[in-house]
Amino acid sequence: MKLNHANRITILRILLIVPFVICMLKINHPAMGTPFRYLSLLLLLFMAFSDAYDGYIARKKKQATPLGAFLDPMADKLLIACACVLLSIEKTAVSGFRLPPTVAVLIIAKDMFLLIGFVILHFLTFQVKPTPVTVGRIATVLQISMTAAIIVAPEISKVVGGWIWFLRFLWWSAAGTAIVAILIYIRVGTKYIEQFEK
Repeated sequence: MKLNHANRITILRILLIVPFVICMLKINHPAMGTPFRYLSLLLLLFMAFSDAYDGYIARKKKQATPLGAFLDPMADKLLIACACVLLSIEKTAVSGFRLPPTVAVLIIAKDMFLLIGFVILHFLTFQVKPTPVTVGRIATVLQISMTAAIIVAPEISKVVGGWIWFLRFLWWSAAGTAIVAILIYIRVGTKYIEQFEK
Protein backbone atom coordinates (compact mmCIF):
# COMPACT_ATOMS: atom_id res chain seq x y z
CA MET A 1 0.00 0.00 0.00
CA LYS A 2 1.37 3.41 -1.04
CA LEU A 3 1.52 5.99 1.75
CA ASN A 4 0.12 9.44 1.02
CA HIS A 5 1.66 12.70 2.24
CA ALA A 6 -0.55 12.96 5.34
CA ASN A 7 0.28 9.40 6.43
CA ARG A 8 4.00 9.99 5.98
CA ILE A 9 3.81 13.00 8.31
CA THR A 10 1.93 10.93 10.88
CA ILE A 11 4.55 8.17 10.74
CA LEU A 12 7.28 10.81 11.15
CA ARG A 13 5.49 12.05 14.28
CA ILE A 14 5.49 8.52 15.70
CA LEU A 15 9.21 8.11 14.96
CA LEU A 16 10.03 11.46 16.60
CA ILE A 17 8.61 10.19 19.90
CA VAL A 18 11.87 8.23 20.36
CA PRO A 19 14.21 11.29 20.34
CA PHE A 20 11.61 13.19 22.41
CA VAL A 21 11.76 10.50 25.11
CA ILE A 22 15.57 10.40 24.97
CA CYS A 23 15.74 14.17 25.50
CA MET A 24 13.19 14.02 28.32
CA LEU A 25 15.25 11.34 30.06
CA LYS A 26 18.21 13.75 30.13
CA ILE A 27 16.50 16.97 31.28
CA ASN A 28 17.99 16.64 34.77
CA HIS A 29 21.53 16.06 33.52
CA PRO A 30 23.88 18.27 35.61
CA ALA A 31 25.57 19.89 32.61
CA MET A 32 23.27 19.41 29.62
CA GLY A 33 19.81 19.28 31.20
CA THR A 34 18.60 22.67 29.97
CA PRO A 35 19.56 22.14 26.29
CA PHE A 36 17.88 18.73 26.33
CA ARG A 37 14.78 20.31 27.85
CA TYR A 38 14.66 22.95 25.10
CA LEU A 39 15.18 20.29 22.45
CA SER A 40 12.33 18.22 23.87
CA LEU A 41 10.13 21.33 23.72
CA LEU A 42 11.05 21.90 20.05
CA LEU A 43 10.23 18.28 19.23
CA LEU A 44 6.93 18.53 21.10
CA LEU A 45 5.92 21.70 19.25
CA PHE A 46 6.98 20.26 15.90
CA MET A 47 4.86 17.16 16.51
CA ALA A 48 1.90 19.28 17.62
CA PHE A 49 2.01 21.53 14.55
CA SER A 50 2.62 18.60 12.18
CA ASP A 51 -0.45 16.93 13.72
CA ALA A 52 -2.57 19.92 12.71
CA TYR A 53 -0.85 20.08 9.31
CA ASP A 54 -1.37 16.43 8.37
CA GLY A 55 -5.02 16.70 9.37
CA TYR A 56 -5.37 19.76 7.14
CA ILE A 57 -3.64 17.98 4.24
CA ALA A 58 -5.84 14.90 4.65
CA ARG A 59 -8.99 17.03 4.46
CA LYS A 60 -7.82 19.51 1.80
CA LYS A 61 -6.42 16.91 -0.60
CA LYS A 62 -8.98 14.24 0.35
CA GLN A 63 -6.22 11.93 1.55
CA ALA A 64 -8.09 10.59 4.57
CA THR A 65 -7.54 6.84 4.84
CA PRO A 66 -8.39 4.10 7.38
CA LEU A 67 -4.66 3.81 8.13
CA GLY A 68 -4.44 7.54 8.84
CA ALA A 69 -7.58 7.42 10.98
CA PHE A 70 -5.86 4.78 13.13
CA LEU A 71 -2.29 6.14 13.17
CA ASP A 72 -3.12 9.80 13.83
CA PRO A 73 -4.78 9.36 17.25
CA MET A 74 -2.27 6.59 18.06
CA ALA A 75 0.60 9.07 17.57
CA ASP A 76 -1.07 11.55 19.95
CA LYS A 77 -1.72 8.91 22.57
CA LEU A 78 1.84 7.53 22.48
CA LEU A 79 3.31 11.03 22.78
CA ILE A 80 1.06 12.06 25.66
CA ALA A 81 1.50 8.76 27.53
CA CYS A 82 5.31 9.02 27.32
CA ALA A 83 5.25 12.68 28.41
CA CYS A 84 2.91 12.02 31.35
CA VAL A 85 4.97 9.09 32.64
CA LEU A 86 8.27 10.97 32.39
CA LEU A 87 6.92 14.20 33.90
CA SER A 88 5.32 12.40 36.85
CA ILE A 89 8.34 10.30 37.89
CA GLU A 90 10.61 12.11 40.33
CA LYS A 91 13.83 11.12 38.53
CA THR A 92 12.70 12.52 35.15
CA ALA A 93 10.27 15.26 36.23
CA VAL A 94 11.06 18.94 35.74
CA SER A 95 12.51 19.95 39.10
CA GLY A 96 9.92 21.78 41.19
CA PHE A 97 7.13 21.18 38.68
CA ARG A 98 6.43 17.48 38.88
CA LEU A 99 3.18 16.39 37.26
CA PRO A 100 0.89 14.85 39.91
CA PRO A 101 0.80 11.06 39.39
CA THR A 102 -3.00 11.15 39.74
CA VAL A 103 -3.26 13.41 36.68
CA ALA A 104 -0.92 11.15 34.70
CA VAL A 105 -2.93 8.05 35.66
CA LEU A 106 -6.25 9.65 34.64
CA ILE A 107 -4.91 10.80 31.27
CA ILE A 108 -3.26 7.47 30.44
CA ALA A 109 -6.28 5.53 31.74
CA LYS A 110 -8.49 7.40 29.28
CA ASP A 111 -6.35 6.30 26.37
CA MET A 112 -6.12 2.71 27.63
CA PHE A 113 -9.89 2.65 28.08
CA LEU A 114 -10.41 3.92 24.53
CA LEU A 115 -8.01 1.32 23.14
CA ILE A 116 -9.76 -1.52 24.97
CA GLY A 117 -13.18 -0.16 23.95
CA PHE A 118 -12.10 0.07 20.31
CA VAL A 119 -10.88 -3.55 20.34
CA ILE A 120 -14.11 -4.77 21.95
CA LEU A 121 -16.28 -2.87 19.47
CA HIS A 122 -14.19 -4.16 16.59
CA PHE A 123 -14.70 -7.77 17.62
CA LEU A 124 -18.42 -7.19 18.22
CA THR A 125 -19.16 -5.39 14.96
CA PHE A 126 -16.10 -5.91 12.69
CA GLN A 127 -16.66 -2.49 11.16
CA VAL A 128 -15.96 0.10 13.84
CA LYS A 129 -13.66 3.00 12.99
CA PRO A 130 -12.14 5.71 15.22
CA THR A 131 -14.53 8.65 15.62
CA PRO A 132 -12.95 11.49 17.63
CA VAL A 133 -15.30 13.73 19.61
CA THR A 134 -14.83 17.42 20.38
CA VAL A 135 -14.00 16.82 24.06
CA GLY A 136 -11.34 14.33 23.00
CA ARG A 137 -9.71 16.96 20.77
CA ILE A 138 -9.90 19.53 23.59
CA ALA A 139 -8.30 17.00 25.95
CA THR A 140 -5.42 16.48 23.51
CA VAL A 141 -4.84 20.25 23.16
CA LEU A 142 -4.86 20.66 26.95
CA GLN A 143 -2.44 17.75 27.40
CA ILE A 144 0.02 19.14 24.82
CA SER A 145 -0.28 22.63 26.36
CA MET A 146 0.24 21.16 29.83
CA THR A 147 3.37 19.31 28.72
CA ALA A 148 4.85 22.40 27.05
CA ALA A 149 4.00 24.60 30.07
CA ILE A 150 5.79 22.19 32.43
CA ILE A 151 8.87 21.99 30.21
CA VAL A 152 9.31 25.80 30.14
CA ALA A 153 8.25 26.27 33.78
CA PRO A 154 11.75 26.82 35.28
CA GLU A 155 12.29 29.92 33.11
CA ILE A 156 8.70 31.22 32.83
CA SER A 157 8.05 30.96 36.58
CA LYS A 158 10.85 33.48 37.19
CA VAL A 159 9.10 36.01 34.96
CA VAL A 160 5.41 35.19 35.44
CA GLY A 161 4.25 35.11 39.04
CA GLY A 162 1.87 32.33 39.93
CA TRP A 163 2.95 30.09 37.03
CA ILE A 164 2.52 27.06 39.28
CA TRP A 165 -1.18 27.94 39.66
CA PHE A 166 -1.56 28.11 35.90
CA LEU A 167 0.09 24.68 35.69
CA ARG A 168 -2.30 23.30 38.28
CA PHE A 169 -5.20 24.65 36.25
CA LEU A 170 -3.85 22.86 33.15
CA TRP A 171 -3.17 19.65 35.11
CA TRP A 172 -6.66 19.29 36.46
CA SER A 173 -8.37 20.62 33.33
CA ALA A 174 -6.56 17.94 31.31
CA ALA A 175 -7.54 15.28 33.85
CA GLY A 176 -11.15 16.51 33.97
CA THR A 177 -11.60 16.52 30.20
CA ALA A 178 -10.08 13.02 30.10
CA ILE A 179 -12.83 11.81 32.46
CA VAL A 180 -15.54 13.60 30.46
CA ALA A 181 -14.15 12.11 27.23
CA ILE A 182 -14.36 8.60 28.72
CA LEU A 183 -18.03 9.14 29.64
CA ILE A 184 -18.85 10.47 26.17
CA TYR A 185 -17.04 7.61 24.43
CA ILE A 186 -18.97 5.12 26.58
CA ARG A 187 -22.21 6.75 25.45
CA VAL A 188 -21.13 6.79 21.79
CA GLY A 189 -19.97 3.17 21.95
CA THR A 190 -23.19 2.02 23.60
CA LYS A 191 -25.31 3.76 20.95
CA TYR A 192 -23.14 2.25 18.21
CA ILE A 193 -23.70 -1.28 19.56
CA GLU A 194 -27.45 -0.66 19.95
CA GLN A 195 -27.72 0.55 16.32
CA PHE A 196 -25.65 -2.38 15.08
CA GLU A 197 -27.89 -4.89 16.85
CA LYS A 198 -31.08 -3.44 15.32
